[in-house]
Amino acid sequence: MTLEIVSSNKSFGGWHKRYRHRSTSLNCDMVFAVYLPPQAEQGQKLPVLYWLSGLTCTDENFMQKAGAQRLAAELGLIIVAPDTSPRGADVPGDPDNAWDFGLGAGFYLNATQEPYARHYRMHDYVVHELPALIEANFPVSDKRGISGHSMGGHGALVCALRNPGRYQSLSAFAPISNPMACPWGEKAFSRYLGDDRARWREWDACMLLAEAGERLPILVDQGDRDDFLANQLKPEALQAAAKAAGHPLTLRLQPGYDHSYYFIASFIGDHLKHHAEALKA
Repeated sequence: MTLEIVSSNKSFGGWHKRYRHRSTSLNCDMVFAVYLPPQAEQGQKLPVLYWLSGLTCTDENFMQKAGAQRLAAELGLIIVAPDTSPRGADVPGDPDNAWDFGLGAGFYLNATQEPYARHYRMHDYVVHELPALIEANFPVSDKRGISGHSMGGHGALVCALRNPGRYQSLSAFAPISNPMACPWGEKAFSRYLGDDRARWREWDACMLLAEAGERLPILVDQGDRDDFLANQLKPEALQAAAKAAGHPLTLRLQPGYDHSYYFIASFIGDHLKHHAEALKA
């Protein structure tokens, strides 16, 4: 598969690069970003952390705002950040032009309903197609971690819980923990998956925890001044589901923090260390 370089910037001795390629999963062109720490030029095969961003974001938000590169360079972690949805003139968006569905809001699932099923297969893209592309073109090992924010936190949880053995580490910032029971999730699931709520369970972390095929430890940070905390994110539901399933979860409620990248930048170091410990074990 052909990779087209979009941009390249030196960063903390390594390189932040953006690439465009044709996605077979999504039936459109996609752009992703990769941070290659300095060890990548020394012949080492390095573990990879996949970062999934939230509603309205692209590959650029995390790479520009989280401040992850300095520590990733020290730890020898490659970071890969895909876009949050398919893009293109023939990709359908929200019929009402809202920001919480369609373009920029793929929800990291595989849509089954028209007109979305042909393009909105972000789960297959993130879990299978993109890693195969990364592993064919960059000096990476077979060790993978996954993390994300908000909708991307939901995506990270679901990708790991649905694919036991695929990832060796898992974390999230302010994830949409119980999308079946919040407005963002109900809107997205009904349009992407249809009205049968039994099918929604396959894409809800709280439902998946009970039947998880492995007990991969989860680190979650959540700000207590997040405007979306009560009606959209529902960390208490994730905590209850993990407790009922006996699943290891560290949920940290951070006083004074909101939903922004100021919050993410404040605790990204803890998450990178969490992943590095598992990926280098």
